Amino acid sequence: MNKEELRKAFERFTEKNDFKLNPDKEHTDSAIEGLLENEKRYGLKLCPCRLRDDTPERDLELLCPCNFKAQNTWKEKGQCWCGLFVKTTS
Repeated sequence: MNKEELRKAFERFTEKNDFKLNPDKEHTDSAIEGLLENEKRYGLKLCPCRLRDDTPERDLELLCPCNFKAQNTWKEKGQCWCGLFVKTTS
C-alpha cells in the first residue's frame, strides 16, 4: 500500500463519522509516511507519534487507527494522538 492508497482508505474510514482526516495535508502526509515506515520496519501500521516498547500487547494499542475517541487528546483537542484524525465541525 502506498501513501495515496492509505489516504483513500482513511478517507473511507472517516465517512459518516464525526471525524475526518486532518485538512493540513503536510501534517497528514507526514503521519501517513510514518505509518508506512513503521509497517515496513515492524510489520504493523503503528502510530508514528508514540513510542513502542516491544511488548506485543502494548504495541497493539498503537495500531492506527487507534481507539482515539477514548483518549484525553481527543476530548481536550479534538484530534487523535498524532493529529491524523480531527473532529468535524457542524
